[in-house]
Amino acid sequence: MDPHLLRTYVTVARLASFSEAARELGYTQSAVSQHIAALEQDLGAPLLTRRPVAPTAAGERLLEHAGPLLLRLDAARADVARMAAAPAHGLTLAVAVTALGPRVVAALPAAGVTLRVLARDEVPAAVATGGADLGLVGGLAAPSDPLRLPDVAPLTIHGAGEEPVCVLLPASHPLARRAGLRLGDLVDARWLDAPGAGLPLAHLRAAHGGAGFRPALRYEGTDLRALTALAAAGHGLVLLPRTAAVGVPGTAAVPLVAPRLVHRTELVHAGSPRGAAAAMVDKLLERT
Repeated sequence: MDPHLLRTYVTVARLASFSEAARELGYTQSAVSQHIAALEQDLGAPLLTRRPVAPTAAGERLLEHAGPLLLRLDAARADVARMAAAPAHGLTLAVAVTALGPRVVAALPAAGVTLRVLARDEVPAAVATGGADLGLVGGLAAPSDPLRLPDVAPLTIHGAGEEPVCVLLPASHPLARRAGLRLGDLVDARWLDAPGAGLPLAHLRAAHGGAGFRPALRYEGTDLRALTALAAAGHGLVLLPRTAAVGVPGTAAVPLVAPRLVHRTELVHAGSPRGAAAAMVDKLLERT
């Protein structure tokens, strides 16, 4: 399957327009139509309806495969380029916001750092495709258990630290004076769903057996201060690493005591880090 044709198909499906896809890809509209026709001929199935432009059932199935396939190709290209290139003088770090704790900040070089704050699941892809030298991902896990990261490419993963988690509530909340909270007692509470900033509600459901934890509000940003302000205003509870939850004005950070869960940070890189990236890996692993 020609990856150029596949990229064209994914772009047309995403934009729902042959002309918009041609503009984004720098092709003529005729060339885009020829790409789609060639791919349909290769696979022996129609992939798009034309009016409106939308994937067929076969096209939807192809889209499920296309993302991982194209990501792997980009990762392979980036991996080869990384090996052939001279060591970079600076450092680009892709990080999920809950992983950007005091230990990580203390390990950053004094200069030459570009920090990319991304949604949790985007970090491994950024490292695999050369968008970052290193990645740091945070998530909910049982003590010493690894996180379940997307399988985007051959990556090396190190545990870079664990810390307790707390439920962040408004200071006036009836549970704010508790010494500890059990996850099972909060199934029907009002929650903030913040997959890019907090610990996703899907992780809480998995820890509790797959039910409850309905969101009262969904926040799609990566700004931790905005998320904690929403919690302080009573829009919902949120689970955070202790260092991110303690000391937020107008809130109480109550430790989660059952089940036994921690916020785990993992360091992700491709190949053998060099230069500033290698130095930061050494610092983080020494601290661990």
